Amino acid sequence: MDDEVNLKRQINEMPDFVREELEKHSLMDRYLSRPPYQRNDYLGWIIRAARQETKDKRLAQMIYELEKGDVYMGMEWKKGRNG
Repeated sequence: MDDEVNLKRQINEMPDFVREELEKHSLMDRYLSRPPYQRNDYLGWIIRAARQETKDKRLAQMIYELEKGDVYMGMEWKKGRNG
């Protein structure tokens, strides 16, 4: 994730439970094809949740959005626009 070096915000490391879920759903390639800011935002959003229930819910939303392909954080997103 060398592209993330250019991000101005804190870089979030991927927790094992997120990696496992991405691999379980065969979505790692889709995740990695997203722009660095999106990958970092998703991880920060998930890991900042105080309760595991909230982390799981946020992770499920990320999985859904990666499967769908045209959604980022509940908003329409098209590849090529800022990534």
